[in-house]
Amino acid sequence: MIKEDILKTGHLPAHVAIIMDGNGRWAKQQGLERVYGHKKGVDTVKKIVEASGEIGLKYLTLYTFSIENWNRPKAEIEALMGLMVDAIIRETDDLMRQNVRVVAIGNLNDLPEVVRVKLNGLMAQTAGNSGVTLVLALSYGARWEICEAARRIAEDYKNGILQDLESVDDDKFASYLTTNGIPDPDLLIRTSGECRLSNFLLWQCAYTEFYFIEKFWPDFEKDDLYLAIRNFQKRERRFGMTGEQIQK
Repeated sequence: MIKEDILKTGHLPAHVAIIMDGNGRWAKQQGLERVYGHKKGVDTVKKIVEASGEIGLKYLTLYTFSIENWNRPKAEIEALMGLMVDAIIRETDDLMRQNVRVVAIGNLNDLPEVVRVKLNGLMAQTAGNSGVTLVLALSYGARWEICEAARRIAEDYKNGILQDLESVDDDKFASYLTTNGIPDPDLLIRTSGECRLSNFLLWQCAYTEFYFIEKFWPDFEKDDLYLAIRNFQKRERRFGMTGEQIQK
């Protein structure tokens, strides 16, 4: 019913970004090790990617592994990397069947070689798909991304590739970000009840609508995505203008 309601409205966000939070706490509540929460979280990813395709979302970005996550216990990091490889191998056929295109953003050079190889293979295999674009933020941090963009601009100016620093406006700067070619998120969802961005898409979320939900990520269902989108559809996005200007 919720799915039909949001489709009937006809005003879908083009890009939904999700901070998938609460895997470890979910596992703790079940009396399990944290890795079991991450395994359950992978199942949720599968459901939400499928739901995104069913309603016709164009872009879905998932905060999969942050730069700060490298500070977690070594055993947990190794388990997460292993889950990533397993998920790529296991889900490739379904992603192809669902016409999903996979891209990745972040400092991918920091990923273990086996993860990079599998990820590059998945991106190459799905490159021609025309359904939802699934953007995986891996070893990603917004401050790193912005600093990296500034360094690249400085290098291009030094090397004469960029002729005039006065030409560096919002659009030019955005072209140096890892999200170049990807529209800014219309809606950002964060699970687990936390109400912060955690160094995620700081530049891109300047005018994004935020939606916070108490559920941990492993408990997040398709209907939760639909409810978030229905909430988005009821909002008035003014982008610095007045409501009267928007209605004209």
